[in-house]
Amino acid sequence: MEYLSFELPIKELEDQLAKAKLVGQESGVDVSSTCKQIEDKIQKEKERIYGHLTPWERVQLARHPNRPYTLDYCSAITDSFLELHGDRRFADDPAMIGGLATIDGQSFMIVGMQKGRNTKERQYRRFGMPNPDGYRKALRLMYVAEKFNIPIVALIDTPGAYPGLEAEERGQGSAIAVNIFEMCAIKVPIICIIIGEGASGGALGIGVGNKVIMMENTWYSVIAPESCSSILWRNWDHKAEAAENLKLTPEDSLKLGIIEEIIKEPLGGAHYDPESAYKAVKKSILQAYNEFKTMSAKELVTHRQNRFINLGVYSE
Repeated sequence: MEYLSFELPIKELEDQLAKAKLVGQESGVDVSSTCKQIEDKIQKEKERIYGHLTPWERVQLARHPNRPYTLDYCSAITDSFLELHGDRRFADDPAMIGGLATIDGQSFMIVGMQKGRNTKERQYRRFGMPNPDGYRKALRLMYVAEKFNIPIVALIDTPGAYPGLEAEERGQGSAIAVNIFEMCAIKVPIICIIIGEGASGGALGIGVGNKVIMMENTWYSVIAPESCSSILWRNWDHKAEAAENLKLTPEDSLKLGIIEEIIKEPLGGAHYDPESAYKAVKKSILQAYNEFKTMSAKELVTHRQNRFINLGVYSE
């Protein structure tokens, strides 16, 4: 288990617990009472730390390297998952995955960003930052879902669209804009869940849904805190202050009407108990689908468009 800076007090206690158990095993002494005391301290420390997380600490948890990624959810919550590849124009983007799945017998088309677990995988997946090919692949799969009347689930976890030269050459901005435009008119239910990072247009490229949901330790914002700090203060030193002012937490997004639901995570984050996180996400998907399955195609499109039209304040 990797620990973030604010989790170090927990690490110290868990190291003490491991040493106590080792001493008991080697000496034959009964250390159960001591272990119980340390375990109680660990639980209280977790409740203290995770019960009062700052926005910047939420951002760090959303980026935790042990956190479940899109393919983990695809394996855990589906009865079957068949990954589909290619945008039929240029390439197959490994940072954006998608495919046909069944959950409790109901068919879904799942699309989402995929990060890597080690250095080689992270380079291959580009840290979950899609190229235009990825967004076009996602849209192609959505068209397939629409043709066969299959609901769509978008699992969002990206620090942003890939900013490389080749991405701009192939129309990064246009690809995202087209996805947003076309998703407004897709005639099947679209359920969007932010399972990690939800940054900028990179997230919006598959983020236009009838229902948008965030997991408890995730963030959703027009810009990453570091980038915001870099623009406003010309350095990254104010990233925590930027995170506070961006109102990027699930609670902020729910209050502002940007999302409709927050999925509760295990204490400490989804990586502490992935099975519980998988069950919570699966339950949320099925509940959301049941909300929309009786709507007509016209009602779904109108509902989705009105949802985004009603966001924010504007005048004509």
